[in-house]
Amino acid sequence: KLAAECQSAGYPGTLIPYKCDLSNEEEILSMFSAIKTLHQGVDVCINNAGLARPEPLLSGKTEGWRTMIDVNVMAVSICTREAYQSMKERNIDDGHIININSCQPCALCSLPLLNGHSVVPQSVVHFYSATKYAVTALTEGLRQELREAKTHIRATCISPGLVETGFAFKLHDNDPERAAATYESIRCLKAEDMANAVIYVLSAPPHVQVG
Repeated sequence: KLAAECQSAGYPGTLIPYKCDLSNEEEILSMFSAIKTLHQGVDVCINNAGLARPEPLLSGKTEGWRTMIDVNVMAVSICTREAYQSMKERNIDDGHIININSCQPCALCSLPLLNGHSVVPQSVVHFYSATKYAVTALTEGLRQELREAKTHIRATCISPGLVETGFAFKLHDNDPERAAATYESIRCLKAEDMANAVIYVLSAPPHVQVG
């Protein structure tokens, strides 16, 4: 549906959707294999997928924690590895790996706090915050490893303010009114704002590292 919308809107390029469960490594590897077959490989990888389950540290369900680890940490790591290997085998030296970090409004002050850089005083997102701290650490580790490999492939972590998406409705799936209220507390960023941030990062000249 989205691909058809992009085409009818006259956007340049082609959107090719591929169904993939990011909590399943076999499906991720299958996706990268299909990309190699159909499009030679990956030049830019944007790790955007993420989710939160309302599972506090003292009473949360292990299944919810594991889901967040699988999608927010393991999938990012697997996709990063496979994207880099794709670039390396084709001698792509100007590729880019972009990790999208996260933000959550604080219930006490209604201000957006960056989950990958601070712990929000809301028990339902404490484990989620831990996974986003991991994204911050993984991106810095990736930057260091890319330098060690003497490549000009760049790594960027974008930590946005609150973006109006379906995220809160997944987190508060039993309380849609609370989810909707999340996006009413402040003027939220839109998906287009995130896209513009990504375009800015990608368009930076080779000697500029946007972290």
